Amino acid sequence: MAVVEAARRSRLLPWPRVVLFGDSITEFSFQDSGWGVLLAQKLVRKCDVLNRGLSGYNTRWANIVLPRLISKSSNVENTIAVTIFFGANDSALKDATPNQHVPLNEYADNLKSMIQYLKSIGITEDRIILITPPPLCESTWEKECIAKGEKLNRFNSNTGEYAKACVQVARDCGTEILDLWTLMQKTNQDFSSYLADGLHLSAAGNNFLAAQLWSLLEKKISTLPTLLPYWRDVDHQNPEVSLCEKS
Repeated sequence: MAVVEAARRSRLLPWPRVVLFGDSITEFSFQDSGWGVLLAQKLVRKCDVLNRGLSGYNTRWANIVLPRLISKSSNVENTIAVTIFFGANDSALKDATPNQHVPLNEYADNLKSMIQYLKSIGITEDRIILITPPPLCESTWEKECIAKGEKLNRFNSNTGEYAKACVQVARDCGTEILDLWTLMQKTNQDFSSYLADGLHLSAAGNNFLAAQLWSLLEKKISTLPTLLPYWRDVDHQNPEVSLCEKS
């Protein structure tokens, strides 16, 4: 009971957090050396990194479930940042993948709705980061489709239109934006190495995204203290003095 009471008194609970919300590119970010893992490593003893990735989801479904994932009672005052990373599924061709496709205008409206919801529970624009879908390597992704007995169901040019819409929403709503689609194709470079299967990120793509996102997150967490003292600084004869100080 003494330990529980000490935890209740601790000035460190609840810990700050960064929430990653998106589709499979977010869900898979905690595998191997994914971009979520890379961010979590940088933020050890600074804040928690929560994975709220939902494979296969589009913004229509995300807009519905967001209040169940982030609510006013779920530590919003200590939420340092929320990433919203959708579009790879929304931009699927309607005729080929009708269950995932979302029209461009609705995609933009859904992003705006999610931003408005986050603002309504106290997460301000400066803590919201939109991420555009990455570019699509059509030749590689087509091989994946054929292996499943399907035809190519996405085009990079179409994905680009959704990326542009995402950028515009960020401008209209005053959030931060990480334009992954443009950055990965900067100066017409070969972006295929960033993609494992033409759609999802490779090791190089995960490293690229983590580095780009860190440039936006670093300023948000620069003032966060290291959580709990270094072990050599703990008063071993009276640890409560070191570990349960109040702010």
